[in-house]
Amino acid sequence: MNLSLFLFLIGILGFILNRKNIILMIIAIEIMLLAVTMLLLLSSFSFDDGIGQIFSIFIISLAGAESVIGLSIIVAVYRIKGNILIRQET
Repeated sequence: MNLSLFLFLIGILGFILNRKNIILMIIAIEIMLLAVTMLLLLSSFSFDDGIGQIFSIFIISLAGAESVIGLSIIVAVYRIKGNILIRQET
């Protein structure tokens, strides 16, 4: 459980500290989703329950769909703007 908490905190810090790079923000969201998935699987195995495993499969498929949609939006923005920075440096 400590490892999943550590991964979740890394994801939060990665999301907060990399506010300009959208690819790193998507990676940080993926790390947070995988930390929650790992916590669900650990608690599912410890309580001998199958619901956590079903939820973890759902979260993994949600994370894959989020990555596909996020990367397609990044490609569309790059084609229009020419860069993928969220905030422009002044």
